Amino acid sequence: MVPYVSLVIPAYNEAERIGRTLEQVLAYLQHQPYAYEVIVVDDGSQDATAEVVARYVPAVTLLRFQQNRGKGVAVREGMLWARGRYRVFTDADLSTPIEELEPMLGCLESGADMCIGSRELDPSRLLRPQPAYRRWMGRLFRRLVQWLVFRDLPQLREVEDSQCGFKGFRADVAERLFRRARISGFGFDVEILYLAARAGCRISQFPVHWRNDPHSHVHLLRDPLRMLIEVACIRRIHRDHSSL
Repeated sequence: MVPYVSLVIPAYNEAERIGRTLEQVLAYLQHQPYAYEVIVVDDGSQDATAEVVARYVPAVTLLRFQQNRGKGVAVREGMLWARGRYRVFTDADLSTPIEELEPMLGCLESGADMCIGSRELDPSRLLRPQPAYRRWMGRLFRRLVQWLVFRDLPQLREVEDSQCGFKGFRADVAERLFRRARISGFGFDVEILYLAARAGCRISQFPVHWRNDPHSHVHLLRDPLRMLIEVACIRRIHRDHSSL
């Protein structure tokens, strides 16, 4: 049976959180009227992430990298491995609650090719906002993304939150986009949006509840710099492909 939805969870050194996340995810999905699959991609973790996830097999599929390859690669491999009619990825800490899967699937069922959760559309839904300095850095990053990557793509002008780790796709669209993707790190979200817009995909966004995790693995200085380098290369990487 082809699953109605595939849920992909990239994980790196998440031994302390992934068990709780999977308990919540499975408890929610087991009460839904559709077939599903959950795929955890262990991105070369150096802790017991894989061992914790293995306890949930076969309810959960575990893909494991021997070395850390980057979140972009982990999501890409999970989305291409998936078999679901709709394919959604979410963060291992469930900053976006699993209950937001319902409006995500509604968005896709209504005709969107790609649907993205947004923390900016309705700030009242932020259950625990980021610290002020991270919000400021996020705004700066968004302005740079609009200038560097999205500047001539009208369908992306209203996208204020490219980095929310909760995005969904129709299966055929996921196959097309992720087979083209090349960015290995956190900048992959911007690349996928860029490729989707270039392909003429119908991109929708909806406001999500979201809770900042103070134990985020994103390094305050190193990772934003890497992201900027990655997004600055997106148009060059894909300049030879006028269409998808």
